[in-house]
Amino acid sequence: MSLNELRSECLNCKNCKLCETRTNVVFGTGNPDSKILFIGEGPGENEDLQGLPFVGRGGMLLDKMLSVVDLSREKNIYIANMVKCRPPKNRDPEESEVAACRPWLEKQIEIIDPKIIVCLGRVSAIRFIDPNFKVTKEHGQFIEKDGRLVMGTFHPAAILRNPNQKPAAMDDFFALQAKIEELCPETYAK
Repeated sequence: MSLNELRSECLNCKNCKLCETRTNVVFGTGNPDSKILFIGEGPGENEDLQGLPFVGRGGMLLDKMLSVVDLSREKNIYIANMVKCRPPKNRDPEESEVAACRPWLEKQIEIIDPKIIVCLGRVSAIRFIDPNFKVTKEHGQFIEKDGRLVMGTFHPAAILRNPNQKPAAMDDFFALQAKIEELCPETYAK
């Protein structure tokens, strides 16, 4: 199955109650051949309206941070979320919603086959890395999981609320850049 075929199936998903309030399914965006996958928690209002992940203020900040380390969703990364539909009022996704959406994310991971996964924010990291993950203490650390390196870092929206976290987040991005150069330097091929 291709990513486009999976996307077509996902657009019709009714596996949880989030389908009742969504405007659009936010499947993901980027280079499907990328070796770097970013995973957020779920779409916000702008993402729900446009059907694309990280397109609001947080997305603009993410794009700026990515550009500093020569990454972009148009060129060499892929971005997805734990849940594909917006939780009402941007609340954290419920466990049942994450569980209902997990097969979509697992299939995305299988198809894209990234070498490195970056969890953007606590919600993604606690569900994907470790239920006890503390983003303020464990950000930027790579662990091996299922043959891939996984790192958690600050969510762009959290950085907008607390700009003091930006230097630490940028350090994480520089560590990511070094890991990419080590494991999959083709990411930076011109």
